[in-house]
Amino acid sequence: MNISNQVIHNQTTDNGDYAMQLPTIQENKDLQQAVSARDLYGFLQPSERFGNWFERQLQYGFVENVDYVGCEVFNALARQSLQDYFLSIDMSKEISMIQRSDKGKQARQYFIDCERRANKQPRHQLPQSFAEALQLAANQALQIEQDAPKVAHYDKVVDRHSLLTATQVGQKIGLSAIMLNRVLVEIGVYNKAHKRGKAFKQWFIDKGLGEMKQTDMGYSQPLFSLKGEAWVIEHLASEGVA
Repeated sequence: MNISNQVIHNQTTDNGDYAMQLPTIQENKDLQQAVSARDLYGFLQPSERFGNWFERQLQYGFVENVDYVGCEVFNALARQSLQDYFLSIDMSKEISMIQRSDKGKQARQYFIDCERRANKQPRHQLPQSFAEALQLAANQALQIEQDAPKVAHYDKVVDRHSLLTATQVGQKIGLSAIMLNRVLVEIGVYNKAHKRGKAFKQWFIDKGLGEMKQTDMGYSQPLFSLKGEAWVIEHLASEGVA
C-alpha cells in the first residue's frame, strides 16, 4: 500500500493508548474530509490488534486512494511513527455499522449527524459562465473516473466471497432467521407472490445484494452477498430494528 508523507499527531493517554473519544473529522487533500483509522479503532475498541482489524475491514471491498489513503501517525510517548490511514466519511460510517456494537452505532450516528450538518451548508452556485460550466463538467468527469475503480472492485471482489444465509445475517443483528425473513418480506426484499419458500425480488439480485442458489435437495435458497448483508444491516439500523 502506498503511504503518503502526511503525518497525524494524535493525543495519547498516559498508558500510550489513543483517547477513547469520537474521532475528529479533518480536511484531507485526497478525500476532502477524513478520519484517522487509529482514532476510529481507539473509539470502537475491538479486541484484535489494529493491523489485523484494519485488514479485515478491507474485505468489504474498500479501495485504496478512493476510500482511504495511507499515512503515518506519530506516537509521542513511544517517539516513533506508526502506520495509519485516512478514511473517507462513507468508509468510516460503513466500518462503524458492521462492528455490530453500541460503540459502532454511536460512531455511525455521529458520522450521519456530521453529514447532515454539512448538507445544511450553502450549496455551490450554478455556473455563471461558459468557462465555469466547462470546469464543472471536467470536475464531474474526474469524479466518475475516480469512482470507477471502487465500483468495479466492489462488484468483482465482494461477490467472490461466500454467500450468507438469513440465519447467518440475522445472528449478527440479534434476530432469528424467521424474524429477519418477516421483516424482509415487509420491506420488499422477498417476493410475496412466491408461495413455496423465499425468493428475492429481481431488484435485490440486480444490485448484487443476493443470489438464488439451488441446494442439494433441489430447491432454491436465497443467499446474501456481503454487500447484501451490509445493506440489510444498514437498512434495519435506520429503521431502528437492528
